[in-house]
Amino acid sequence: MEYEKVIAWVTKYALTEGIQLLEGNVRHEISFWPDAIHPGFFGKDWHRTPESALAMAEEMRLAKIESLKKSIKRLEALQFSAPTAPINCDD
Repeated sequence: MEYEKVIAWVTKYALTEGIQLLEGNVRHEISFWPDAIHPGFFGKDWHRTPESALAMAEEMRLAKIESLKKSIKRLEALQFSAPTAPINCDD
């Protein structure tokens, strides 16, 4: 099987490491394999153009912000109460 050698923009870790520019091989049009050091990247984790990578990174950023807002809302609504009876550990 022949692979296509390409340069790809990888967004899998965009929120923690930024967008990576890697050279590697495309297999079956859906997977990108840079080299022995990196794992393969699949689906929306890699892109053929910088514009596509930037759009995905922005989508990821907005989704993370929404997720964090939900977490903050849940934490703000959280109320604690102290138990009034000890837990019986003799069982």
